[in-house]
Amino acid sequence: MGVGADLEPGTLLQAYSTGLFPMDVQPEGILGWWSPDPRAVLPLDALRVTRSLRKSMGHFSVTRDVAFREVMSACSRPTAPDVWITQKFMNAYCLLHDMGWAHSFEVWSGKDLVGGLYGVEVGGLFAGESMFHRARDASKAALVALVDALGGAEGAREGRVLDVQWRTDHLGSMGAEEIPRLSYLDRIAKAITLPSVLSAG
Repeated sequence: MGVGADLEPGTLLQAYSTGLFPMDVQPEGILGWWSPDPRAVLPLDALRVTRSLRKSMGHFSVTRDVAFREVMSACSRPTAPDVWITQKFMNAYCLLHDMGWAHSFEVWSGKDLVGGLYGVEVGGLFAGESMFHRARDASKAALVALVDALGGAEGAREGRVLDVQWRTDHLGSMGAEEIPRLSYLDRIAKAITLPSVLSAG
């Protein structure tokens, strides 16, 4: 949708509130702003948790907001040729985390960080940015924990949006679906007026 601007907290929060998210355009390293059409969301009441995933989750422990930088670093895949989570992204989102807007879910096997995800919460919108796994089902366990946290309180799911940007086979297997961009924009306009859940916890 555009290029340029910056990754200051106000810029990022305004972007998410209007359906945009940033990614560096590689290899040039230009800051680009994206708004896919269709957009992928994961309805909180449509999460699919298989029996095998439930079994796998019994081997993990999950925490929230205790290793944000480590999760983001693991998501960055620094050796990949298309890496977009650069140091400037790390610094920007860690600042958002310090301010209470960005959150991470960490999945542990003993003392080892084996999976996780991070994203930005604006009111009732959670914009998932990236996830990783070093053990089977670890990223899925993080997603289950996120959905549980967002919709844990009675009536809390109504009107909330879990944005996952693009639908992948991995996310599709968990219940993610595609909707037209205009429908997405309508949903988040209402969602951002709701109270935050993660920042309040």
